[in-house]
Amino acid sequence: MSPGGAGCSAGLLLTVGWLLLAGLQVAWGTNVTAFQDPGLGGAEGEGEGENENEGEEDAENYMGDAAPRAEAQDASNSTAVKEVEFGMCTVTCGVGIREVILTNGCPGGESKCIVRVEECRGPVDCGWGKPVSESLESVRLVCVHTFPVNRFKYVWKLLRPDQQPIVLANDSAILEVRRETEPLAFECDTFDNNEIVASIKFTVYTTNELQMKRSRQSDTDAILVFVLTVGVIICIFVIFVLSFIIINWAAVKAFWGPKASTTEIQSELSSMRYKDSTSLDQSPTEIPGHEDDAINEWAE
Repeated sequence: MSPGGAGCSAGLLLTVGWLLLAGLQVAWGTNVTAFQDPGLGGAEGEGEGENENEGEEDAENYMGDAAPRAEAQDASNSTAVKEVEFGMCTVTCGVGIREVILTNGCPGGESKCIVRVEECRGPVDCGWGKPVSESLESVRLVCVHTFPVNRFKYVWKLLRPDQQPIVLANDSAILEVRRETEPLAFECDTFDNNEIVASIKFTVYTTNELQMKRSRQSDTDAILVFVLTVGVIICIFVIFVLSFIIINWAAVKAFWGPKASTTEIQSELSSMRYKDSTSLDQSPTEIPGHEDDAINEWAE
């Protein structure tokens, strides 16, 4: 037999031996499993039951942890909502706009940023307003509104004392009125979806009243300008005097020094005279007492 054939047969025998050994191990393991103690099987069943109970407890614990997580997430969402601020409304009555400001999460690391602009509302009654423009012949009145203007409905009324107001045919936001011989009062109501959101009144004066009002205002302005001018002049004079005293303090001190010393001397002289007059104005009962003492000493 050649050496190559002997090597192949030896390898084949080794492989067959390994297969037989593996088969014996599998058979032995099967027998051991078949003849296993029933108590061990019960223990395994109990172990499986315990594992199932532990799995249920873990599931319950997970669900219990999930609830606080959801609450914490809701709290974080509510915190994020609270980090939005609202700017001041552009009006104190009627309808206006305001800015919505974000205080956290702004781009570029900014502390605050404007997110959007939204509508805001105040009290409906806006009281008495002023015309947008006026001349000696006509007046231009505007209702309270925001853009777009055609979003709202406008109702103009002519107010009359002790009577029902007259509804005008004009339904736009602007009303042109010519001046009459008597003053007129107008009211404009602004509606949004059939809900009144603003109401404002205007007074249209006559031409003579407007002229008198303007002349009175001009007189008031002239008086105010005069008072301000006098106040500015007085302030400048006081500042000039104080600056002069500070700069020429030595001369001022030399000028006021002799007068101050003279005043002090006069005050001292007056005080001495007052003391002398007080000593001379003694009571007469004290003088005979001194004379009696002198006579007694001479007699002794």
